[in-house]
Amino acid sequence: MTVSNLAGKILGENPSDWLKDAVIAIVDQIMDIEVERQTGAAKFERSSERQNSRNGYRERRWDTRVGSLELEIPKLRQGSYFPSFLDPRRRAEKALLTVIQEAYIHGVSTRKVEDLVQALGLYNCSKSEVSRVCASLDEQVEAFRNRPLTAVYPYVWLDATYQKVRENGRVVSNAIVVAYGVREDGYREVLGVSIGGSENEAFWTEFLRELIGRGLHGVKLVTSDAHQGLKRAIVSVFEGASWQRCMVHFLRNIQGQVSKSQQGMVTEAVRTIFLQPDMAAAKEQLNKVATMLEGKHRKVAEMLWQAEDDVLAYLNFPDANRKQIRTTNPLERLNKEIARRADVVGIFPNRSALLRLVTMILIEQNDEWQIGKRYMSLESLALILNWRPKEEMERLLVA
Repeated sequence: MTVSNLAGKILGENPSDWLKDAVIAIVDQIMDIEVERQTGAAKFERSSERQNSRNGYRERRWDTRVGSLELEIPKLRQGSYFPSFLDPRRRAEKALLTVIQEAYIHGVSTRKVEDLVQALGLYNCSKSEVSRVCASLDEQVEAFRNRPLTAVYPYVWLDATYQKVRENGRVVSNAIVVAYGVREDGYREVLGVSIGGSENEAFWTEFLRELIGRGLHGVKLVTSDAHQGLKRAIVSVFEGASWQRCMVHFLRNIQGQVSKSQQGMVTEAVRTIFLQPDMAAAKEQLNKVATMLEGKHRKVAEMLWQAEDDVLAYLNFPDANRKQIRTTNPLERLNKEIARRADVVGIFPNRSALLRLVTMILIEQNDEWQIGKRYMSLESLALILNWRPKEEMERLLVA
């Protein structure tokens, strides 16, 4: 919008939007000046000093005090332009950008990554620039992963997902393990993240001991799947804590033992166990279901009897918490978000790049949890933290 058009609007019959238009007119001028400096020539100008040229526009919404503005940000044929007045990228976006850059400069990018490089205008990224940005992000990663855990965490969840990484010229699947807990004040917190070659007992034990070393304590229940290495690590590290086998993972394991035509019937029968109000009723229902299935689905019946104590551990805890503690569903959602971002890359150039991206995603999630609602009520947590003085509970309620 030109200055004359803007003046006409101000003096017109309906001046309600003139402030928005004024802001747009100003920022358009700023973008033109910045692009002119970057290209070495003004718009449509013929110049021997020109180093680049414009290549259309990309739209972006900008939320301001005068409302949401639709900007048209100039694109360049080589490299990229980002207005100086806009907010910088979020942590995870920066981490993803460095992964793409690393893959590109090391020559190990897939076609998908090469397409992203072109879309983002990263043709001229240098190794020194990438190293500088990575070093800045790695400081945040290490600070988050090594920070002290000062609260009491009665409930802890553990889970793992896998991503592909290039190692010594080969593509190798790496395990990403994540732990999060609920604090004594009812808020969730990401406790730790690590990457290893496999989910064996030694890896899980080292990871859990690092959490203990950073201050994790007061754990009453740990929820996870039934991975044997993880189970043994939990028993050896969290002495005195109960273990809850994730109900969702257990149902998936059961479905794998029956034909597709029978999965619906068997799953619904098993679900009735988890609808019972207390431990006695649940055990009675489990025995009924296992006995009913024993004829045609003996393996499922045996799985139910063997897993009885593990899948029903949540019933020893307050009713208000049971729905959250019997599955690792919140971590499953986190894993899906990690997978969604990681799929953009496909194959990571190294473990550091993978850890950087995953940790930044977790930091963003952790920040959102801190300003959100309590995941569990103080009253329900007080039932298992009954040693806490009344005045301390009142302090937490105020906080």
